[in-house]
Amino acid sequence: MLSIKHLYLKYTREFYALYDINIEIQPGEAVAFVGQDDSGKTSLLRVIAKLEKATKGEVYLKERPLKKVNFRSDLSAGYVPSTPAFFENKTVYENLKYVLTERKLPPEEVETKINNAVIEFSLEKIKDEKVANLSIEEKYILSLIRLSFRKLEFLMIDNIFDHLSEFYLEIIEEILLKLKTQQTTLILATTSEKIADRFCKRKIYFKNGSIVSQTEYKEKDEI
Repeated sequence: MLSIKHLYLKYTREFYALYDINIEIQPGEAVAFVGQDDSGKTSLLRVIAKLEKATKGEVYLKERPLKKVNFRSDLSAGYVPSTPAFFENKTVYENLKYVLTERKLPPEEVETKINNAVIEFSLEKIKDEKVANLSIEEKYILSLIRLSFRKLEFLMIDNIFDHLSEFYLEIIEEILLKLKTQQTTLILATTSEKIADRFCKRKIYFKNGSIVSQTEYKEKDEI
């Protein structure tokens, strides 16, 4: 379970990116953080992923304080940012090999896993292509494929869906069906309620760094 209690994130003395956030998400749930740009949803994902440190408040994963959770040994988690990170001047194959080699797998097992992924996800045409030459949509897909080498307990996806064509949405949906087991908790951030409804069972709305009701979310801000 993910439990967030009275969490605040302050970037400057005057500005709270997150203000008094309280959330509970059960194991295996699929939850969407819905909000416009700068509403706080990405900041919260980054706190959960341990890329930002909260100013105040507590985050618990599987009943353990987040600061004591090791994503390598305690919990299998994956995070897909809106700007994917790769070795841009290396090929798709070399990037996949790096991930598996870092896990200290035997060379023959590394090759087997890459070959299986190439076949399963139809990577034959881009396997030897440098990542720098891929489109942003292909990089999103590759980000998810690289997570397929392990069983995930926790998967976080940040704003990759909003401007994708239906063609790429269907590809990503197919990959997510393979990644998300009944034990995998999925949290995604999006500006689109349609995307939220497509991939998740529950929506949490963000506005100006706070969680709001659906009614408050749809109200226009006064100028």
